[in-house]
Amino acid sequence: MGRDEIAVQLGMAPRTVSRVLARHGVPHLALLDPITGQLIRASKTTAVRYERERPGELVHMDVKKLGRIPDGGGWKAHGRASGSIQRDRHTVVGFDYVHSLVDDHSRLAYSEVLADEKGPTCAAFLERAITYFHAHGITRIERLITDNAWQYRWSLREVCAAHGIRQKFIKPHCPWQNGKVERLNRTLQTEWAYRQPFASNDARTTALAPWLEHYNTGRRHSALGGKPPISRLRPTS
Repeated sequence: MGRDEIAVQLGMAPRTVSRVLARHGVPHLALLDPITGQLIRASKTTAVRYERERPGELVHMDVKKLGRIPDGGGWKAHGRASGSIQRDRHTVVGFDYVHSLVDDHSRLAYSEVLADEKGPTCAAFLERAITYFHAHGITRIERLITDNAWQYRWSLREVCAAHGIRQKFIKPHCPWQNGKVERLNRTLQTEWAYRQPFASNDARTTALAPWLEHYNTGRRHSALGGKPPISRLRPTS
């Protein structure tokens, strides 16, 4: 957790939490590996930080691939000494594909766990994400930015044309230009996918929807002044 979340949990001022952490030599979260907590080099970031002025002006889309959990749970559930690591190496479980859409201004996010990242799958996900955004007050999406994957460059054309969305693409090999959804991918891993040991892949998938609700309505974002994404959207009836 960052200083703002710690401050709320303890009923303290964020500045006080910062001073306590600094006094004990605790590094910033950005300098730590999200899984192990070990100190690592800071990743490359965009030189100029920006934020769109209104909801729907720009949304970011991406897919994160996660290894599926074998039935009965993997080594995270049973421990390294149980032999589950060796079992997992010889068990083909495949991958889940977590598709996500994030609004640049409000950080409202929508994610689904799907079986692949093919063009029709991406197009159908975008349609459902547009419906979700509409229900939460973002009635129009003006621009969509993605990487240069074939399924994004060609398979989303029809959906974008139908909704009046202009497609934008990052420069090749520059993922930080799609940084807001990349940051969501990291948060998904640390706070949902790997936050606890799941006994089955279905259990992890089922846990996504309630976590996403918390992310949008309860989780505090430092980029939003310690408020959740829903605070930047108009109430819907």
